[in-house]
Amino acid sequence: MPDVYSTLAAAPTGYLRDILDQPVALRDTLAAFPDFPSMRPFAERLASGDLRRVVLTGMGSSYHALHPLALALIARGLAVHMLETSELIHYAPALLDPHTLLVVVSQSGRSAEVVGLLERTRGRVPLVSVTNTADSPLAAQSDAILLTRAGDEFSVSSKTYIAALAALAWLGDALAGQDTLATRRALDDAPRALEHYLAPWADYVETLCKQLADVRFLILVGRGPSLAAVGTGALIVKESAHFPTEGLSSAAFRHGPLEMAAPDIFVLVFSGVAATAELNARLADDVRAAGGLAALVCESTAPDVFALPPVPDIARPLLELLPVQMLSVALARLKGHEAGRFGHASKVTLTE
Repeated sequence: MPDVYSTLAAAPTGYLRDILDQPVALRDTLAAFPDFPSMRPFAERLASGDLRRVVLTGMGSSYHALHPLALALIARGLAVHMLETSELIHYAPALLDPHTLLVVVSQSGRSAEVVGLLERTRGRVPLVSVTNTADSPLAAQSDAILLTRAGDEFSVSSKTYIAALAALAWLGDALAGQDTLATRRALDDAPRALEHYLAPWADYVETLCKQLADVRFLILVGRGPSLAAVGTGALIVKESAHFPTEGLSSAAFRHGPLEMAAPDIFVLVFSGVAATAELNARLADDVRAAGGLAALVCESTAPDVFALPPVPDIARPLLELLPVQMLSVALARLKGHEAGRFGHASKVTLTE
């Protein structure tokens, strides 16, 4: 096996550099919150029933980042639909009417599906966007723009994903007509928590290279808000490490895929929020009892790759992808591939 520590620790570039720059991207985005446009008109129309539903849409990591917002809005009594943009425009266009608030997340604001959606909704549907690109077609057509400050990104979503999660947490309060200051305060320590976790990143990667040397398949599972990390994590491992990975809800994993438990299949379980943490911990134990490999991502002060610094619940999704990013770097390393280096895809998908 290559000397992972000395090779990686020298001068991080590309995707790995973006991972290490996530605290800065998050801090800059949090600083932009006061500049976000008021959501009061939309909140009032939702409260009055003039806007009957909220449709949340995106593709890839932008889509998966919507899970925590969807659950937050449902908990506040709103009618919410969450669909991939391609599915929305081809199979659910009936949702796109003047009584729908459309929330679109797109890092570039110009992917093929987003452009198609804009053509179908121009001037007809109230539109709020979360994007990292101020001069994009999405920004130009939006009624309100939550502009993230992640900066340029090499390839795989990392900085933009973290920044979008933060903006969406703010949006959840704003659309419910609640004070967004509490959310800002709850997120204030998240950049420091990211820095704390990432400090020994090279040690994490070296350890994972040893642990994963004989693994041939990775499965990520979780519940509730953790589904953001499950979906995005499965995506980024495939595109950054070219390694077979699947993301499932913990409950779905018990309905059949548990049969796959084996010494060469690694199951990463997200502990998540308190309401279902015990269920998730039990699942990790059951995978091990069945002869499989499993680890639990949970809050702890222990110096471990799967231990997250304690943060408020609303900030946890911003940290949960970190262990998966470490896995992606290690798995790419084991395959002799530069993590995050695209061979067939591109940063922005322009063809549907």
